[in-house]
Amino acid sequence: MARIIVVTSGKGGVGKTTTSASIATGLALKGHKTIVIDFDVGLRNLDLIMGCERRVVYDLINVIHGEATLNQAMIKDKHCDNLYVLPASQTRDKDALTREGVGEVLSELANDFEYIICDSPAGIESGALMALYYADEALIVTNPEVSSVRDSDRILGILASKSRRAENNEEPIKEHLLITRYAPGRVDKGEMLSVDNILDILCVPLIGVVPESPSVLQASNEGIPVIHKAETDVAQAYQDVIGRFLGESLPLRFLDTPKTGLLKRLFGG
Repeated sequence: MARIIVVTSGKGGVGKTTTSASIATGLALKGHKTIVIDFDVGLRNLDLIMGCERRVVYDLINVIHGEATLNQAMIKDKHCDNLYVLPASQTRDKDALTREGVGEVLSELANDFEYIICDSPAGIESGALMALYYADEALIVTNPEVSSVRDSDRILGILASKSRRAENNEEPIKEHLLITRYAPGRVDKGEMLSVDNILDILCVPLIGVVPESPSVLQASNEGIPVIHKAETDVAQAYQDVIGRFLGESLPLRFLDTPKTGLLKRLFGG
């Protein structure tokens, strides 16, 4: 039985697409057949991060409107055999997505895939509501900023009331909290909320903390999910998230400021 996982947030620019790409890649690298779908109609970013923007011929909207089949629109990842991408359309019509059309696409994909990752746009626009409506699980992505955490609280309310599971009085969507761009040094200075602060506000089980790092931008510019940069803190954090998602018990990392050696403190660098 396929699991539909929506990656969502209340605020834009918190790292949802980066997270969607790395989560999908991580699951595929573990041997699970996975597809990641871009629901951000008009702002196609996922295919850039996945490095397949030049291979896009058809997209999600073409499939929903019957202009292409799923097999024509899906793009097989070059780095991982078990991973596929279904890109978004660059149409300006935000209402091009329909609930029935999305349901049919997800139902067809569920026959072939173990995990369906839905990369949602931020907030409560129609694409975001479509992405979360059919979800079994939700990954709520937030930065350690007051505005980001506050907007995440709104998304939690929508997940609890606007999903198919909520409408049918079924078991609620299983929620996971992912904190991105976490900088312990700035937390120590009071410039960012701490993990405990965020958990007190949102009351959602924490699945991981991803540190702030320039490697995210480097990977994006190279057209690869950052989880492929295995030596970086960010990749290791996403690998931990995958492990916890699959049931492993792993300690949280990257929560403390790295200790600086005496020579570095004296001479800088």
